[in-house]
Amino acid sequence: MRTIATLLLIASLAGCTGSGGLQELAPTSVDATTASGPRFADRDPHDWQTRKPWDYAVHGTDVSKYQTAVDWASARAKGISFAFIKATEGGDRVDDRFHEHWRGARAADIPRGAYHFFYFCRPAAEQAEWFIRNVPRERGSLPPVLDMEWNPLSPTCTLRPPPETVRSEMRIFLNMVQKHYGKRPIIYTDPAFFDRNGLNAFRGYHFWLRSTAGHPTEKYGDHPFVFWQYTGTGTVPGIPGDADINVFNGSASGWRAWLKANAH
Repeated sequence: MRTIATLLLIASLAGCTGSGGLQELAPTSVDATTASGPRFADRDPHDWQTRKPWDYAVHGTDVSKYQTAVDWASARAKGISFAFIKATEGGDRVDDRFHEHWRGARAADIPRGAYHFFYFCRPAAEQAEWFIRNVPRERGSLPPVLDMEWNPLSPTCTLRPPPETVRSEMRIFLNMVQKHYGKRPIIYTDPAFFDRNGLNAFRGYHFWLRSTAGHPTEKYGDHPFVFWQYTGTGTVPGIPGDADINVFNGSASGWRAWLKANAH
């Protein structure tokens, strides 16, 4: 029997829209007694003490040029239900394998969305224009993603603007992209960036949170999330080498409702 919490989750998902009025998911919305999902191998697994990734029914991956020759059909057959694909970075870079991954995931009937890696030495408006120029507006794709994290290894930009500047630039990008695609973008980030820049100020956005050494509730408190990236060293059939693996914060039926509301 479904719990009241699970029924409330499904109801909130059904009320989501891609362009506004989003219902924020509670960070512990999955009923661990009823949910069950794939359990992928991991080259460097974390010893999960509380909520475990395989307590979640719906798993996915994210890829870039570093994942070569992906067999998307095999990945789907083994439990990959969605994919986020790196499209652009800054205002002049397109990921070398974006179009290949974009076509391949669609051919395997895997819902997929594109993400932009933010570059702190270029205006947000130029970056939004670059993303729009290179990512097709397709019916059925997942909402676009803005990837916000520091890049200390960048050979050209290690700038770390003050939090108020970061948030202002984010809003410019988010608003321009939402206007073009008709879907409110998802925000991806990690604990250090989230805390330093006060990203809890972005209410009404769906968050995709990285947390590879503890459940998101241990790293972000009660901040709502829709996707959780729990490893960067996973093993996914069909994806050579290490793979990022993510979960959707809801049940299988909740996932279908979320897709219907947001992948239009």
